[in-house]
Amino acid sequence: MNPKPAGQSSREPPADYYRYVAMTQRPAGRAGPGTAVPAVDTCCEDCTPAAAANPDERWLRNARYARWLAWASLGWMAAEGVVGLVAGLAAGSIALVGWALGSGIEGLASVIVVWRFTGSRMLSETAERRAQRAVAVSFWLLAPYIVVEAIRDLAAHHPATTTPLGIALTTSSLVVMPVLGTAKRRLGARLGSGATAGEGTQNLMCAAQAAGVLLALVVVAVWPGGWPIDPIIALGIAAWSAWEGNRSWRGADCC
Repeated sequence: MNPKPAGQSSREPPADYYRYVAMTQRPAGRAGPGTAVPAVDTCCEDCTPAAAANPDERWLRNARYARWLAWASLGWMAAEGVVGLVAGLAAGSIALVGWALGSGIEGLASVIVVWRFTGSRMLSETAERRAQRAVAVSFWLLAPYIVVEAIRDLAAHHPATTTPLGIALTTSSLVVMPVLGTAKRRLGARLGSGATAGEGTQNLMCAAQAAGVLLALVVVAVWPGGWPIDPIIALGIAAWSAWEGNRSWRGADCC
């Protein structure tokens, strides 16, 4: 127990005492005069919504908004995947086809968040932990998929070809995905939900991939010899995906 200041009454009201303890303690691992505070990892291992145990109307409204955004993302990913697949196959672009198929894996994160914030699971800390780690697994599924597609492009010397539909689709994703991703990451912070924040990160990764595919299409149209830029960018995104999967598993996205 921390010592009390000199001259303070031994019959100290509890509220004052705890205020004094809070003022004298230092961050984890650093002790002030007369204190012994154990070093602990301040980043939550199981990042769960603190407000979920006793939610107010604002928390519930944000939870419903997160579920609505997940549904909107799922619809967009489905359309993006179908249109991208058609455009990629028509143009013979493995990069565009790979990006379109990757939308299915990214859509999995949206399904997980919808599950997380439906019914009694909305207030369940166990559901948050499960959803958070399921999103982490979806990151890890995405990373090897991107690597395989990138290596296949490099090994086969298969350049992406210009397609107006592909350019229009990737451009639209560059506009929509950052908006969705940023909104979800902010909601994840408000809700204390690593699953929601992780879904937002996947939306940002989708935009980054779209930028890589779009850049490759434009570069190849102007300079055919520059086609390797697409798989090289994809390898960087795969490394990012694996790193974000580790963060999501540990709950770092909502701390």
